[in-house]
Amino acid sequence: MDKRGFVYILLCNNDTLYTGSTIDLARRISEHLEGLGANYTKKYRPIQLLYTEEYSHIAMAFKREKQIQGWSQRKKWALVRGDLDELHLLSECINETHHNNYKL
Repeated sequence: MDKRGFVYILLCNNDTLYTGSTIDLARRISEHLEGLGANYTKKYRPIQLLYTEEYSHIAMAFKREKQIQGWSQRKKWALVRGDLDELHLLSECINETHHNNYKL
């Protein structure tokens, strides 16, 4: 049976955002706080939980984690703030070959 999963975003003491996923959010945050989590959060403790999403399956949470990890810090902050307008703007393709930007 698949377990539900969580994606979370932490604020590290160097003002960067760390994104992770887990099946046990409380335990994982506790591990990060105690320096038992990822090497990155161990190095930049203390940390603060800013954002979570819950999924019915951990595989979905893991996929979302990888998506968010590919984002810029600015885009992650828009997600944390719930600023959907900025998130949408930052999600637009700016590649020259995109149909909105292509010039004949």
